Amino acid sequence: MVTRTQKFKAFVSEPMGDKDVTAVDGINDELGLKLAAKGFDKAYILLGQFLLLKKDHAVFQRWLKGAYGASPSQAQRCASCLTDWCYAFL
Repeated sequence: MVTRTQKFKAFVSEPMGDKDVTAVDGINDELGLKLAAKGFDKAYILLGQFLLLKKDHAVFQRWLKGAYGASPSQAQRCASCLTDWCYAFL
């Protein structure tokens, strides 16, 4: 079961707009810097990758862990956050 943090609730409660990637639950400052260095500096860009991977949690989490060193917990929280955002706004 996923624990819904304040960061999670804040992110899924409103349109994404131009939020930084660190606004996504599971993305801390360290992971955010790694993502930003490769062009994933905004939440909507990370969402684009999630959508390109067909919203497949396992594939997205594997990508995030393999390419950027995210922990299993970070990858799971990020995928859940983006999924819930999609349910609310797409």
